[in-house]
Amino acid sequence: MDSLLSYLFESSAITIFVLLLLSGYFIMTFWIFFDRYHILTSRISIESLSLKALYTGQSKSVARNSLIFTYLSRVAKPNKAILDAASSDAIRVSTKGLTMLSIVASTSPFIGLFGTVIGILETFTKLGTQSSASLSVVAPAISEALVATAVGISVATFAYTFNLILKRKAYELSSLLTSQSEVILSQVVEG
Repeated sequence: MDSLLSYLFESSAITIFVLLLLSGYFIMTFWIFFDRYHILTSRISIESLSLKALYTGQSKSVARNSLIFTYLSRVAKPNKAILDAASSDAIRVSTKGLTMLSIVASTSPFIGLFGTVIGILETFTKLGTQSSASLSVVAPAISEALVATAVGISVATFAYTFNLILKRKAYELSSLLTSQSEVILSQVVEG
């Protein structure tokens, strides 16, 4: 704890800003992931049960809590356009935040690298004022500067991983909605 406090007190305003920005990215990444994961998982569960009821013949239409239901209830006869619109709208709403995860995953390593460069510049500036510079003085200062890069890479790793997990969940939801649409349309053709 003391080394962390001494690191923060000895760091420049830019380095602290970089670490605060990366901390905000980290918190936002987890917030988006848990929020979207919960929403997607519950919607997948609802749509899966609705599709199962359609397949087994327990129902002639989607479940009342299905994302497609509100669209189908507004038309007399289901058609491909309304079902595509329902699926598209459901996926768009369910995948909010994925763009932000992509931005965090792609920018956080560069923000961390920027903090490291600033830290190394500060180290060399301090070393320039000293009469002698040995490895025992340079190495700890450079290693402290590399903290920002490590933080940036770790934030990017979480953001990228969470983005892929949520994309897969969105694909599952899209697949379920498409399957339900196909079953509904086949019933219209048969009827």
